[in-house]
Amino acid sequence: MSVSFTARALYKSTTLKPILRPSTFAFSTSVPSHSYSSSQKRLSSNMAAPAPQRGFEKFRNAIYEFDKVVSTTSKLLSFAHTLSIPIYITTQTRSKLGPTVSELQPLLLSPDGVSPHPLVKADLDKTLFGMYTPALAALFAQNPEQVPSHIALVGIESHICVTQTCLALRKRHPGMKIYVIADGVSSCNKEEIPIALARLRQEGVTVTSSEGWMYECMGDAGIKEFREVVKIVKETGEGTKAALRALAKI
Repeated sequence: MSVSFTARALYKSTTLKPILRPSTFAFSTSVPSHSYSSSQKRLSSNMAAPAPQRGFEKFRNAIYEFDKVVSTTSKLLSFAHTLSIPIYITTQTRSKLGPTVSELQPLLLSPDGVSPHPLVKADLDKTLFGMYTPALAALFAQNPEQVPSHIALVGIESHICVTQTCLALRKRHPGMKIYVIADGVSSCNKEEIPIALARLRQEGVTVTSSEGWMYECMGDAGIKEFREVVKIVKETGEGTKAALRALAKI
């Protein structure tokens, strides 16, 4: 689930404007589905469930505090909706590892439950570890005005997909401000997480928390979306504490 919240062309406000315009929210790698049931139904109504479920459960259980990454990503997707922040998603070899987890799907689809949400600007499958693929680079090249000045990344794994995404963006877009959300990234081995975050800091990437990034994006309590964001923060408060305790240890 490297959702690189490469969220671009941003929020709209009447008089007060958020500090980060535009910003980006991206999944740097998709979160493989733990149930796979909806995907199975689309592929074949007669496909037996046990084998793929075992495979995806094994992957899900391999990631340290996987559910905390999902909960942080869900919160940030709700935030992105509130401030109209563009969303970019990549999956890693979707045919083998599956689609983005089912918990996040409602926030990535339009009300019809079928077509992508208008904020989802790209949903790309890849074999590269980093999410800055030729397809995404081509999309930016075709729409240079939409290349974000800021981008925030969540997903797995912190030392592979997330790190390589940051390094590629730093090389190709040196003026871009890159954030990695510490309570929204993880790896199979928990020891990899602080190593990856320390390296990314040395590379000039800003490592911060989900709530810190949200408030930095808003910049002012006077914006019309503030109350809705506060509601999101309150509703996810316990999950945020749990994710910070598990993933954001310095």
